[in-house]
Amino acid sequence: MKIWKLVAGILSIIISVIVFFQSALVGTANTLSANGEVGGSAGLFVAVFMLAGGIVSIVTRNSEKKGGNIALIVLFLLASVLGFTLAGSYGDLTIWASWCLINLILAIVSYVKIQKGNR
Repeated sequence: MKIWKLVAGILSIIISVIVFFQSALVGTANTLSANGEVGGSAGLFVAVFMLAGGIVSIVTRNSEKKGGNIALIVLFLLASVLGFTLAGSYGDLTIWASWCLINLILAIVSYVKIQKGNR
């Protein structure tokens, strides 16, 4: 899990930059077209949660405590829910939300492994 947390953290940071710029463009297009969609704004939040999750993942990769995994679960859960529910016509946001869902599942697996190791 340590290697995966490092790789996932680095990829999450890189992807969050892409999501940020994409979401800014989509948000601008939504505003100019006045279509009432909020996919661009939701994407900005997904990018921030993904960036925070990537940083937490890298920092806590060697930790045997539960706090880092709980933070990862919360961050990636929020990013996934926002991405899937508010994407609208911004189809790429569902792809980024899927990446967050993968990280969420692996954070839960890591949390469970730590729980079993502490018994």
